[in-house]
Amino acid sequence: MRALWTSQTDDAITTELTELDDSVLHDDERAPGDVIVDIEYSGINYKDGLAIMGRPGVIRNYPLIPGIDLVGTIASIDTSATDAADAEPRFAVGDPVIVTGWGVGESFHGGLAERARVKSEWLVPLPSTISAARAAAIGTAGFTAMLAVLALERSGALEAEGPVLVTGAAGGVGSIATLLLSRLGHSVTASTGRPEQSGYLRSLGASDVIDRSELSAAGRPLQKQRWAAAIDAVGGATLANVLAQTNYDGAVASCGLAQSADLPTTVMPFILRGVKLLGINSVLAPLPLRETAWARLARDLDLDALDSLTTTVPLEAAIDQAALILEGGVRGRTVVDVRA
Repeated sequence: MRALWTSQTDDAITTELTELDDSVLHDDERAPGDVIVDIEYSGINYKDGLAIMGRPGVIRNYPLIPGIDLVGTIASIDTSATDAADAEPRFAVGDPVIVTGWGVGESFHGGLAERARVKSEWLVPLPSTISAARAAAIGTAGFTAMLAVLALERSGALEAEGPVLVTGAAGGVGSIATLLLSRLGHSVTASTGRPEQSGYLRSLGASDVIDRSELSAAGRPLQKQRWAAAIDAVGGATLANVLAQTNYDGAVASCGLAQSADLPTTVMPFILRGVKLLGINSVLAPLPLRETAWARLARDLDLDALDSLTTTVPLEAAIDQAALILEGGVRGRTVVDVRA
């Protein structure tokens, strides 16, 4: 099978497109599951860009097939490895499925290949109204954006008046978060470091676009209240400023660290304004929450608009796309057609 293969030597971490024997998916701790999936599409997330381009901290088990997303159909199920007491298995051969998270592409062989071996409990059924290509376009980025929206809804912050801020808005999470929030009737302010993308963000439904420089420098622990809620994919001083500017009883969903993993803030937004900081973990989200999120994506996401923010490339171009995403040269989502 064709696959990207990321390996580590004393000198460097490198990724190449190669032909692998199917044995790589058997008797290997990096492929621990009971289900073989024939992959149709994967994607390039920011985390994939880091892994493919040799940045440490993503892949934990070299050598590895990268790719934290995969969409395809079940080719086989090893029933000897499943629970014999399960009288009604969740899946059958031929079922279309989605895998995101669970360490795929980090600790376990991922989606940038023609096949993968995964655990059945990692699988989510592909919604009937979403094609395989569109599911890959949603991927971890869109799934994370939906988890953030769900968390804000549970907090009650989206019921309040005022704009909802999305940081890193031209990226994958930010683009789909903007689409979702605007489709749900919220006034969205998009923050981006790429002013040339203002028209693009407005086409996704943003009511206003601000430069990230308004938020990225160190600021006071409490500032003028501006946002009913926010989805932040940036972290660092940006997240600190967003918290300082969030309205009384508002909430911020934190799902990324493109600027920094640090959070230089104080307790003041939390104890003086009742601001809630909601952590979003898409990797280990439980199955019921995953199914809820994908059902909501099928219902609430404008799929035609999703197409407009999606670029599709063949597997052989995935390495170049990984470099571009780290350079800030990619907007929206990149889908990899692993069969092309």
